[in-house]
Amino acid sequence: MSSLGGEPVSAQREEPLRRVRMSWEEFLDLPEWPRAEWVDGEVVLLVAPPVFDHGIVQTQLSVLLTTLFPEKYVVPEVFLVLPRNRVRLPDLMLVDERPPDGWVRTAPLLVVEVLSPSTRSEDTVRKSMEYAAGGAGQYWVVDPELRAMDLWLNVDGEWDLLARLDDRQPTATVQLAGVDVPLDLRTVLRD
Repeated sequence: MSSLGGEPVSAQREEPLRRVRMSWEEFLDLPEWPRAEWVDGEVVLLVAPPVFDHGIVQTQLSVLLTTLFPEKYVVPEVFLVLPRNRVRLPDLMLVDERPPDGWVRTAPLLVVEVLSPSTRSEDTVRKSMEYAAGGAGQYWVVDPELRAMDLWLNVDGEWDLLARLDDRQPTATVQLAGVDVPLDLRTVLRD
C-alpha cells in the first residue's frame, strides 16, 4: 500500500462496473475515456484502468499472434458489435479483415479477456455467452491473479474447453484458424 495525501491506496483497488441507461446516440457521443460498452440500452462503464499485469498479457499475446498470423489483424480494445443490441470492447481480438468503419462486425477468430477484480464476472459469465452467440471461434480467458489461462473453442454456440494452463500445466499447443499456437503461461505472464 502507498499513500496519497495521507490516505492509504491499494494497488488492487476493486471498483465495480457502472451501468447507466443511455440512448444509442448518447453512447456514440461518449469520449474515449472512460472506456464503455453498450448492452441492452445501458452503457457499461469500465471505470478502473487496467493494471500493469493486464498490459503485459495483452502485449505478450499480441506479439505471439502477430508473428503467427501476419495476414490477419490483432487488435486490442476495439469495438465488437454482437447480436441482441450489444457492443463490447474485448481486451484483444484476432480478425480476418480490417473493418471499414473501425468496428468489428464479423465474428472474430479469437477474443481474449484478461480478468481483473472489477470485470471478472462480466468477462466470465455475460461476455462469454455473448461472444459465443456472436460466433467468435475461440475465447481465451487469462487470470493473472490466479495464474491461469482457459482456452475455449466455440462448438455450435457453446464453449468447449481446449486447454487450461496453470502452474502445474503451464504449456499447451492449440489449433487456431489452421495454425498451431504454442502457449506458455510463464511467457504470457512474463515471469
